[in-house]
Amino acid sequence: MTFAWYAHLKDLREKPWIIAALVSWGIALFEYLLQVPANRIGYTGGLSAAQLKITQEVITLAVFAPFAIFYLKEKLSWNYFFAALCMLGAVFFIVRDGLSPKPAPVAAAVSERP
Repeated sequence: MTFAWYAHLKDLREKPWIIAALVSWGIALFEYLLQVPANRIGYTGGLSAAQLKITQEVITLAVFAPFAIFYLKEKLSWNYFFAALCMLGAVFFIVRDGLSPKPAPVAAAVSERP
């Protein structure tokens, strides 16, 4: 999504916005074709919608920072580092209930009747 949303700022800046939008939508369609099934698989596999969203945001930030620095030639700042720490905190809080060890199931007592 990063390329679809931001590459036009550099590559299509001389084109009308409608051209940039159509090109971006074409790129985004491919990514949606991957994201929608991935969300369904994750959700049916036991992840909550919040966990899926936080995971997506962490991936987005991990992709966006190098994209902004190397492709858009933006200056690296401490804000990227602090944003990453905030995202890691978000991951911790959204999954922490799943981090607690679950008690082992108690075996049902079997009684023998005469």
